[in-house]
Amino acid sequence: MEYYVNREISWLEFNERVLKNAEFQHVPLCERLNFFSIFQSNLDEFFMVRIGSLHDQQLLNNGVRENKTGLTPSRQIDAALEKIREICQKRDKVYLDLLNDLSEQNIHIVRFSEISNSSERKLQSVFQDDVLPYLSFYNIKKKQELPFLNNREIYAIAELQDLHAEKSIAVIPCSASALSRLITVPDEDGYYILLEEFILHYLPLLFPDHQVMGKTLVRITRNADIDADSVYDEDLNYRDHMADIIKQRKRLCPVRLELSRQINHEIITLLCDALNLSENQVYEYDTPLELSFLYQISDKLRQNPSLFYPPRYPRKILACCEDNRMLEEIKKADLFLYYPYDHFNNFLRLLQEASHHPKVKTIRISLYRVARDSKVAETLAEAAENGKKVEVFVELKARFDEENNIEWSRRLEQAGCRVKYGIEHIKVHSKLCIILMEDEQGNDFCITQIGTGNYNEKTSRIYTDFCLMTANQDIGKDGWAVFDGLFSGTTVPSAKLLLVSPQHMEKPLIRLIDREINKGTRGRIRLKLNSLTDKILMDKLIEASCAGVRIEMVIRGICCLLPQVKGVTDHIRVISIVGRYLEHSRIYLFGEDDEMTAYISSADWMTRNMSRRVEIACPIIHPAHIKYLTRIFDTCWQDTAQSWELQSNGCYQKRTSENDCRFNAQEAFYALEFSRDNP
Repeated sequence: MEYYVNREISWLEFNERVLKNAEFQHVPLCERLNFFSIFQSNLDEFFMVRIGSLHDQQLLNNGVRENKTGLTPSRQIDAALEKIREICQKRDKVYLDLLNDLSEQNIHIVRFSEISNSSERKLQSVFQDDVLPYLSFYNIKKKQELPFLNNREIYAIAELQDLHAEKSIAVIPCSASALSRLITVPDEDGYYILLEEFILHYLPLLFPDHQVMGKTLVRITRNADIDADSVYDEDLNYRDHMADIIKQRKRLCPVRLELSRQINHEIITLLCDALNLSENQVYEYDTPLELSFLYQISDKLRQNPSLFYPPRYPRKILACCEDNRMLEEIKKADLFLYYPYDHFNNFLRLLQEASHHPKVKTIRISLYRVARDSKVAETLAEAAENGKKVEVFVELKARFDEENNIEWSRRLEQAGCRVKYGIEHIKVHSKLCIILMEDEQGNDFCITQIGTGNYNEKTSRIYTDFCLMTANQDIGKDGWAVFDGLFSGTTVPSAKLLLVSPQHMEKPLIRLIDREINKGTRGRIRLKLNSLTDKILMDKLIEASCAGVRIEMVIRGICCLLPQVKGVTDHIRVISIVGRYLEHSRIYLFGEDDEMTAYISSADWMTRNMSRRVEIACPIIHPAHIKYLTRIFDTCWQDTAQSWELQSNGCYQKRTSENDCRFNAQEAFYALEFSRDNP
């Protein structure tokens, strides 16, 4: 269907926009390095999760096709790999541009051909004294198996020939933790060689009785897509099962082989056979295979503030001043926060106050991703030690955060919290906290916090998210029922004010779209999401467009619906903002002015959010907060500094403004007119 685009291709388009930020000269140099690193880590995860999942579907060979474009798993893989090769050609050019700009700051990442003979001789001594003792290797002869290669680690591969003309393959790990990734070149200020290139160059010293016939650096990416529920044994403890799943994932099959330079094709064939890869899964790059060293370079340039975004500090909220009590202030009026422009500590203060308040009886919270040194989790543990009843749902299936969540679940239990984890085939992605206390008359009273982002102090500084703290008792009762369901292993079928997936979100959203359809050309829908992939909701948006409803969507990442297709999506426009902060907040606005219905939510409009996750959309009720939320959306929509508009052909076009006067929405949120007191 010509008005849909495959989700994998749409995601790759998003990552290309991230790469573009590494190219733009108006972005400070060290921030460009950061975008470049993010692009690479995003691509790694895409192979581990999306390509891995498609490979699993391909092996099943059950005839399933993607429901929007009708592509088979094989066709999706082929299309994605073709797109990746195209993007990575651009990436290699961007890397060279970054190196040129770094050289102006006297930072030079070089190869041995670019240094003097004197420096090379001194480096040889460095290798023999400081690096060689830490190296190990595997020498593989005929019919011997390739050793296990760890996911995303760099190895040197050498084709060797001994004095008897017998050939073998050597595999040398290049990721020794005791060694610096950047090797300083003696007598050449600001010159560095990457550790793996350093090892590769001096391989003959590691094999003095062999001739090195060919050599390269390799890195494999392994499938990380494993369905924890499909292999769950009910006789096992679920937490122990998840710990075992993490171990299994480290050994899943490879889905990509990267090379730093050409080598004998027989060696590539041998590697592909040993790793069960086809040659279209092999990539040769000029760019380094792993980019974490760019953060080290940024640290070396920290003394030059012009190479970084200027510092920005969260606003203080009047209701959160030290003289006031959070619980009492929220009883008087809802508190609505916008991270990172408002400080995450405002919520943390609420939690800390609740952990000591004599009238607080119970704290309930759902944790999806928390910081490794989480103050939120520490405060919950402290509350339990203070005698509060603390009930925590910890989602152990939060991909790549499983180990951290397992560790915190154990620590919270040890502190006396009641910890629940694991609902079969469902992830709990909602961001919900309820504080149950007694009021002045001794009656139970709820303070509820609902957010769009995780309880994570670190990401709250770089992700845009909303946090509502309210004394609305209907919201509190809905939230309490959600927790009752979670702790009994079920999900709620309905709620009074909240929308709660998987049973009570998609249909209410459809009814809200229908309401706008009935208005015809007077209808209006504004959505801010991370991704849009759910076909049921997209079909409904198409119906709304055909009825003349004006639809504006700010979608950072995947958007499977093409806008402005004649006769289908004429009235739909889509922009994507990729900037200093990761746009993570979700807004649903239906209608205008006094007829508007407004929500914030943890849920994107994806099939998984609607049918396989517990998500919450919370209505914004106070008129001043509705107005504020609308201003936020409209400000995002006006962005021309870091936004792209999706065209009907599936391509994104950089937005511009008259006289090249860029309007940066994220900077605008720090302006005085957005510093407001909550009503």
